[in-house]
Amino acid sequence: MIHRKTRWALAEWEESGEGAAGKLSKGLNLPPLVARLLVQRGYRDEESARIFLYGDESRLHDPYLLSGMEEAVKRIRLAGDNQEKIRIYGDYDADGVSSTSLLIHVFRAMELNFDYYIPHRALEGYGLNKNAIALAANEGVKLIVTVDTGISAYDEIEYAKSLGVDVVVTDHHEPPEQLPQACAVVNPKQAHCGYPFKGLAGVGVAFKLASALLARPPLEWADIVSLGTIADLMPLVDENRILVRYGLELMRKEPGTGFRALAEATGIELQTIVSTGIAFGMAPRINAAGRLDHAKKAVELLTTPVYDEAILSAIQLDTLNKERQRIVESIVKEAEEQWLTKRLAAEEIGIDPPSVIVLSGESWNVGVIGIVASKLLERHYRPVIILGIDAETGMCKGSARSIEGFDLHAALTECESLMDHYGGHQAAAGMSLHRDNLEQLEQRMSELAKQWLTPEHWIPKTLVDMACSLEDATLDTISQLALLEPFGIGNPSPRIMFRDIQLADRRAIGKESKHLKLALGGGRKLLDAIGFGMGEMASTVPAGSRLDIVGELSINEWNNQRKPQLQVHDLHYMPAPLASFPSREQFGQVYQWLRQTRRAPEQGLAMRIAGQVGLTVEAVQLMLDVFEELKFVGRHDGAYVAAAAPEKRELASSERYRAAKEQHDRLHDLA
Repeated sequence: MIHRKTRWALAEWEESGEGAAGKLSKGLNLPPLVARLLVQRGYRDEESARIFLYGDESRLHDPYLLSGMEEAVKRIRLAGDNQEKIRIYGDYDADGVSSTSLLIHVFRAMELNFDYYIPHRALEGYGLNKNAIALAANEGVKLIVTVDTGISAYDEIEYAKSLGVDVVVTDHHEPPEQLPQACAVVNPKQAHCGYPFKGLAGVGVAFKLASALLARPPLEWADIVSLGTIADLMPLVDENRILVRYGLELMRKEPGTGFRALAEATGIELQTIVSTGIAFGMAPRINAAGRLDHAKKAVELLTTPVYDEAILSAIQLDTLNKERQRIVESIVKEAEEQWLTKRLAAEEIGIDPPSVIVLSGESWNVGVIGIVASKLLERHYRPVIILGIDAETGMCKGSARSIEGFDLHAALTECESLMDHYGGHQAAAGMSLHRDNLEQLEQRMSELAKQWLTPEHWIPKTLVDMACSLEDATLDTISQLALLEPFGIGNPSPRIMFRDIQLADRRAIGKESKHLKLALGGGRKLLDAIGFGMGEMASTVPAGSRLDIVGELSINEWNNQRKPQLQVHDLHYMPAPLASFPSREQFGQVYQWLRQTRRAPEQGLAMRIAGQVGLTVEAVQLMLDVFEELKFVGRHDGAYVAAAAPEKRELASSERYRAAKEQHDRLHDLA
């Protein structure tokens, strides 16, 4: 028996959806599964589906629909006419770097007098700061244009005005009640802004400013827009979808100097790059600059036209990212040791461990604690707060990540008396507080988690788009699933469920048999499936079983052959109860046969033994699974091999044996 690792949440499917999907399938010449997925994601009519699938630059919104855009353009053009010095003021993450780099390209094209400034993460922190503004004034800057920051900088912008420096704010973060009194504030999330799409990244807002300044969408820099949009986890719908699709196509066919260099230095294949290549290949290296050094190294990569300079920058970023990975691994190891100590201490006095993981260390780099929090969340699936402590002052800077159902911002608000500062949203947050308050923070947050969460909340959820059949898993259908790309936040790669599907074959593959290879279906209609890291299940699920399985459809290309494949995320197997449960003597009889035979081909073995000893095939397969679990036998090169000197173990110590026996006994009791 194999239980689901997660809660499967199958999206609702209305009967009316079949009719809409049929029309889309016919009108747009789409496979039925692709049409149903479009309907499931809200594109029920041919026009909206066509825009989603094939929307081009003509579907981009007028930048002047953004409140403040007209004033921003006027002030920047005035600075250009008067040869005033402009400073682009960005942020140190990948979105801020992308936004800064984009405006550098635009201002170069406009031949403006400008430079740029990004604060140092550790020394200055996020956003506009008065020291940086004073520096700008002293260096003759007359206009600061912010990107990916500034919406909360009311006091700083008042200070800039007092020094004779104007500010244009472009940002995408949630606006506070009191907006800064800048020359212009461009942010689609302002309450009075009627812009039709609120999901732009900081680089997306900068792109709209660039579109207004140049009187056209500058799609020659869509690759930079793609980087910031994907890295900042913005929804890949509406304009973002169009811009990212253009950006990916640009990277594949005519990549910019910086992207070519980054690919060369890191082994990224630009010809086939998709959104995950940006998310997991490029973005971490761009972010590494701001986390461990200074973000200007990443800006230099994305803005230099000289390949030799770009490749040096790319190598530096790759080196920084490797150092970042090393630091993260070190902190994760220390954090896990701390968490184990807390769990053991709780166990010793007979209480539950804290419901919220709160861990801290003096040597922990605050530039990477968010990554550490994410890793612990993934491993333990409970809210996590990781903090770096300043040994001299005792002040802590923390980063938090949460599970579904536990609103971090709301919880921190309940604990605000313990903190100097905090901010964030449901899933992620940051805070600063003194180390003396850490124990109270852990206690209070854990109490809130117990109050707010049900037992179901502590089980991870897998969102499933649709249940389908083997007939849907064709090469043509899977190829056309690519029409739904780019995948990401707001438009995830479709997760498909197969219910009660027959398992034709299974085996462990790869180094140390870590991975699971399945053949699903029967007869000539088979679907290959691969479960990475699931190799141990090969001995648990007998051939001929019926499974519920969730995964993503893809095409496996090997030796010039293309075959449909399912990448398994999770599966569930409940063996049918045996009408007659084998006795210990029968287990012994089959085991002795295996020992005498020593090596027996796996295929058809259960049937052969069943015929010899007078048992059912299902009963013999149970025995084989139990023997393999107890390491009495192993499987090698398609054969069962009896262990030479197996450790003595009771049958009842096998989970497979116990589950089958309990199932049989329950059925017998009901009868």
